[in-house]
Amino acid sequence: MKVLITGGDGMLGSNLVRILIEQNYDVSVFIHPSSKSITLDGLKINKYYGCILQKDTIDKALPGHDIIIHAAAATDVWPARSERVRRINIEGTQNVIASALENRVKRFIYIGSGSSINVQCASPDSKYDFPGAKYGLDYIDSKYIALNLVMDAVREKGLPALAILPTYMIGPYDSLPGSGRMILTLASGKLKFYTKGGRNFVYTRDVANAVANSLNVGTIGKCYIAGNENLSYKAFFSKVARIVGQKEPKIRISGWLVKTFGYLGDISGIILKKPPLLTYPMARISVEDNFVCCDDAVKELNMPQTKIEEAISDCYNWFIQNGYLKKRNKHVEPVQN
Repeated sequence: MKVLITGGDGMLGSNLVRILIEQNYDVSVFIHPSSKSITLDGLKINKYYGCILQKDTIDKALPGHDIIIHAAAATDVWPARSERVRRINIEGTQNVIASALENRVKRFIYIGSGSSINVQCASPDSKYDFPGAKYGLDYIDSKYIALNLVMDAVREKGLPALAILPTYMIGPYDSLPGSGRMILTLASGKLKFYTKGGRNFVYTRDVANAVANSLNVGTIGKCYIAGNENLSYKAFFSKVARIVGQKEPKIRISGWLVKTFGYLGDISGIILKKPPLLTYPMARISVEDNFVCCDDAVKELNMPQTKIEEAISDCYNWFIQNGYLKKRNKHVEPVQN
């Protein structure tokens, strides 16, 4: 069976490609010509280069593939409102859907965001379409819109699609780095504070396994939240500190102060014309509990639930092996299986 993965050079895609190869799938990736990622080097895969905003490049890659996994996305959160992010995530998804319908793929798997649904479910009288809308981030908004485009295509055009919505993924091949930046910061001894909020964390390889399983199981038209442990940031940083051999942050910053720093970060970003360390929307997210339930993905997609300590350790070791950290800290606590 031939599988095409858009954005296959990302952290999730790089884990997924390896699992599919292990399972003897014929794997192809569709990646942007400007990609500098080395996470797929040396793998026995087919590479197609193009841009999801240019449908003709998708049309050249997709024929002959039975399944398409659409993981390509713009994940920038600065600036909060970005036409580029919206175009890639919305218009790009429209192009992938159209090409999938024209090529009559057997299954379409959309990789969305756990922030799109079921995050501390909004009250019935909420003014927002979905909980994540309150943060005012085009990344979150565009992923929600793209998810609805996929589900609309299922109902109206017969697209054989389902959606997998990961929470905060931690694991190897985080080449940007992205979600692992918190681990890098703490491992470098630069993280001294924490906020009162929390979120759901998941091992990237567990999500990749769920996606691989969804090639054969899962309900068409259904959205699956792919996550694992709901942890406060304090609890998460405590786990990271033990693994990387650093002291855990001891000082909790009040919510109003975090938001003030975020607001000042927005101003500095505008003045300096570069991404600030903290923005107001991200500050708001950091002081709230963004917890979710992932039972359906575990039951229906046979998603593993690996301890988050293993995810942290794998992420940390990958950073060391690839030069993101100069050396391993002393007294690293081994992960208990």
